Amino acid sequence: MEVVSNEERFLNPGQSAGIDGREDKRLRPRDFSEYIGQEQVINNIEIMVQSSIKREAAMDHALFSGPPGLGKTSLAMLIAERLGSKLHMISGPAIEKKGDLAAILTNLKPRDVLFIDEIHRVHISIEEILYSAIEDFRLDILIGQGPSARTMQIDLVPFTLVGATTRAGLLSNPLRDRFMATFHFDFYSNEELAEIIALNAAKLDLSINPDAIIEMAKRSRGTPRIANRILRRVRDYFVVYGADTIGKEEVTKALDLLNIDHQGLDSMDRKILSVMQDYYNGGPVGIEALCATLGEDKTTLEEVYEPYLLKEGFLLRTPRGRVISEKGLEHILK
Repeated sequence: MEVVSNEERFLNPGQSAGIDGREDKRLRPRDFSEYIGQEQVINNIEIMVQSSIKREAAMDHALFSGPPGLGKTSLAMLIAERLGSKLHMISGPAIEKKGDLAAILTNLKPRDVLFIDEIHRVHISIEEILYSAIEDFRLDILIGQGPSARTMQIDLVPFTLVGATTRAGLLSNPLRDRFMATFHFDFYSNEELAEIIALNAAKLDLSINPDAIIEMAKRSRGTPRIANRILRRVRDYFVVYGADTIGKEEVTKALDLLNIDHQGLDSMDRKILSVMQDYYNGGPVGIEALCATLGEDKTTLEEVYEPYLLKEGFLLRTPRGRVISEKGLEHILK
């Protein structure tokens, strides 16, 4: 499989999958057997891939949704690898003109996989080109303006579109309905994260005690990408201090340096909860007011910070705004 790409906080929504270079690629699952978690998604994808191979046809288009860092890009890579196809990767906001998308689509080879990350951020005028491309493998281009305008049709080779989004609700219904399969990625359990950390520690030739692995998993916010980054920071601690084996004490010291507490919350998470309590008496507070007080972008707050805080019950959403929960209040008062 060849990858063609068009292109800190522990999780930066504006950064692409290749941010950590070769080491990031090294830690990605190399086949479906190494892909831990998301069992229902994987079972369905494996059937779709096998069907595609037996039919000698392009796999049906698929939409992946869920918070960032849960393995959507890695799964797209595995699909292309298993199909023996070329993977073309691009981010939705990077497609600025209709001609950009047309150039990508017309350069695809039969059964190639086109992966569009943040597909919900594709402009509606560009999105409309995808409709006929997905449904009929045809490119409809409008030439000219006014009464003299005409439509030119270009046939495309059969290909597979894999879209990834952290905000499925922002996709238009016409685009969403054209995907043959839609899969939601959930946060990982601590047991699954521990398995991922143990597997990747072996790839990095690190010796880590089981209790240290469990501690890292507990602080990874249910997200493999964060687990891998914590693993690399622990690796740095290991290299600098030269321990033979990494134990829970070394992991705790490394994570304390990163301001990641026992619940996986970092300084920004705690700041969100503290601001809500100190400035707004625990809420309710509107998202715009909260963003203004924090000096943080609304999209970042909604896509990066809130999902985990909501999932773990530190934060509540109500019709009147965000409210800090009793659990969240207890956490910041400790």
